[in-house]
Amino acid sequence: MSNDLQSMLDQAFAQATKLYQERGFQRRVGFGKRPALVSVDLANAWTRPGNPFTCEKIDEEIIPGMQRLLAAFRERGFPVVHVTTCYQVNDRSNPNTDMGLWHNKIPVDVVAQADENLWAIDSRIAPIEGEQVLIKKHASSFQGTYLAGFLRAAGVDTVLVTGVTASACVRTTVCDAMAEGFRPIAVRECIGDRIPGAVAWNLFDIDAKFGDVESVDRCVEYVMSVGRETAAPKSAAQKPALETA
Repeated sequence: MSNDLQSMLDQAFAQATKLYQERGFQRRVGFGKRPALVSVDLANAWTRPGNPFTCEKIDEEIIPGMQRLLAAFRERGFPVVHVTTCYQVNDRSNPNTDMGLWHNKIPVDVVAQADENLWAIDSRIAPIEGEQVLIKKHASSFQGTYLAGFLRAAGVDTVLVTGVTASACVRTTVCDAMAEGFRPIAVRECIGDRIPGAVAWNLFDIDAKFGDVESVDRCVEYVMSVGRETAAPKSAAQKPALETA
């Protein structure tokens, strides 16, 4: 992002912050007692070069931040959900496609379920035994999936959201997390996009209305400090589940 654009955004955020605070926005939802990590679309079609969905700051910022978060969650035994997107019928002319109407706006047809390499989670942050791998068909990780039920059954009250993109799948996941009764925490350094300014604007707006935006340092500190008695024992881990509905 250019210095000129950053300067313009900083000025706009300063003015908006004054307005929001005068009207009672930008309150804190806070951390709860049992977190889960929901990582959105950090799969090869989004993290590796040469794809229509490729995002920026993956190698230098998002992957290292995710590795720190995963280490903390795995150490404490809290739930981790890796979310990805793909389609069984990616023929745009087929009325039975599971793409719905989304292909009329963006090239979701390129992410065919038959090509697992495209929608597989990036190997640098690959799921381990006991972590969920959930396939979604829409922007939100909650829409049409078992995510909310899984989190409730695990006793989760706080959802740390990472991934791409800030303007679409991350944002809608945060909004739906709040709607489903969870405390949404957007992890600043672990969220990306393709368009300059999109991350900064969406994180500012999320922080004002739908969830708290916190640094990866703060989130790791929280995960490591939350009561150990609330964490599931590691021996309870099972093989990753695959959601295809």
